[in-house]
Amino acid sequence: MNTDPRIDSRSARPADIDEAEWQTRVDLAACYRLVDHFGMCDLHLNHISARVPGKEEHFLINPFGMMYEEITASSLIKIDLDGNIIANSNPDYSINLPGYVIHSAIHGARHDVTCIVHTHTDAGMAVSSLKCGLLPLTQTAMRWGKIAYHDFEGVVVDLDERGRLVANLGDSEVMILRNHGLLATGASIPQAFSNIYRLERACRTQLLALACNSELNIPAGDIIARSNQQLAVSPTRDAKGQVRAQGAIEWPALKRMLDRRDPSYRT
Repeated sequence: MNTDPRIDSRSARPADIDEAEWQTRVDLAACYRLVDHFGMCDLHLNHISARVPGKEEHFLINPFGMMYEEITASSLIKIDLDGNIIANSNPDYSINLPGYVIHSAIHGARHDVTCIVHTHTDAGMAVSSLKCGLLPLTQTAMRWGKIAYHDFEGVVVDLDERGRLVANLGDSEVMILRNHGLLATGASIPQAFSNIYRLERACRTQLLALACNSELNIPAGDIIARSNQQLAVSPTRDAKGQVRAQGAIEWPALKRMLDRRDPSYRT
């Protein structure tokens, strides 16, 4: 892989991809690399998708069989909501069927969602198998006022499951797929990454607390509700005082970290 930190992603952009789509591709490839870096990938399985700017019915997803650390902006496959491949730079790869089913369902129904992240981490799968689900044990776990749940129906390959997935997700940002794993959405790629990162940490912390085999200290309901509201709607301001969406402030720093390690995701 090219480890030259001076890679200019603009010069790598193919002529047939406009600037807006290319920037989405670069950010989505960065998201794949970050999920790998923070130990949230399951070999070549799972999937992260992002809607193509200006093309409501098109989204980008990973080539099935590539490791997350290999994903680049140009390697991402563009498909439509019906599963037709619109653009694929490497015909040796195609898409994962469960990835298509899950992501097409949500992109088709939730027009506020730009990015969707699905993982099979140890902590996520463990919490997904607990009847209690995710408990409001920590400030991190209180990031969302509502966490959705979807019961396990087997491997997600049946198109008729899409309606139930969407119904269970509702207007939630995150969902725990029972006996399966975690799912996070976002109005942007940085927000979706922030959601899956925090959801994963909340699951890990819960398992650590449960392993202590001691009485759990769960805050009062009004404190939980207040924390939900603070964490969900309180604006985050950058150094210039500008309001930034969840995940936006740290995103440039995360990409700089990737650039120091391996900037090939930009190609």
